[in-house]
Amino acid sequence: MDTAPFHAGEVAVQARLGVAERMAEIGPRVVRDHMPEQHQRFYEQLPLMLAGSVDPAGRPWATLLVGRPGFVRAPDAGHLDFATTPIPGDPAAAGMTPGAPLGLLGIELHTRRRNRVNGRLLAAGPAGLRLQVEQTVGNCPQYIQGREVEWVRDAADTRPRAIERVAQLDGDAAWLIAAADTLFVATHAGAAGADVSHRGGPAGFVVQEDEGTLLVPDYSGNRMFMTLGNLQLDGRAGLLFIDFERGDLLTLTGRAEIVWDGPELVALDGAERAWRFHLDDGYWLRDALPLRWHFRDWARENL
Repeated sequence: MDTAPFHAGEVAVQARLGVAERMAEIGPRVVRDHMPEQHQRFYEQLPLMLAGSVDPAGRPWATLLVGRPGFVRAPDAGHLDFATTPIPGDPAAAGMTPGAPLGLLGIELHTRRRNRVNGRLLAAGPAGLRLQVEQTVGNCPQYIQGREVEWVRDAADTRPRAIERVAQLDGDAAWLIAAADTLFVATHAGAAGADVSHRGGPAGFVVQEDEGTLLVPDYSGNRMFMTLGNLQLDGRAGLLFIDFERGDLLTLTGRAEIVWDGPELVALDGAERAWRFHLDDGYWLRDALPLRWHFRDWARENL
């Protein structure tokens, strides 16, 4: 990019952790304002992309956009077209309107490949979505568990079999969180846009502190600190837990605060810091996904 790729929140976190000078040098080489050819072709072969949107109340939500490979098209380096619509009843849909920011993550669990692309929606309607690309970056395969995917019904059938409000993290929600080795987090930073990111770890890596609070470890990564940087500017986050065997989605939104140090980090093996999530609202979208995943192997970082 010709301009500095990091906003004030990202720079503040980088400076606190002593990597700002190094990232100022690396950033313009790895953060782009367009999609490289290999990213364009990668997105076009995917059956899904993660998305992070911001609803009219400013709350981030993380979700999935789903379709048969080819439902994503990159007509050029600056646009992505999606021949799909949001999952019916998904609260993330409220933030998918023309002009709204949208963060996207293309990920293949079986190859552990992932790339990020963030921008603004030029169009959103029954025919699908069109994104104007503003920022792209490749991501490493760290902490991604290997899973094989299969279709179990028509790709267009994303209607949840039930939608349930989540006021507290008990019952099925507590069970899914306790077993989870993967989550996705949506954040935003006002004019700087929205973002969605992957987090992974050993099963149970997310600690539930009470019925409304989660502690999420932050492991060593690419030092860009896009998620933490957004939290510096707007302390809200959306979390998505996927039941890979049943096709359920547990989508949550709330407030998040960074835990830089302290005794709670001692129990988070390998974490450099953490962030604490306080639930404000959430939903179960039961059997919303026409896909299922079969666990294959652990990321080497979790062995």
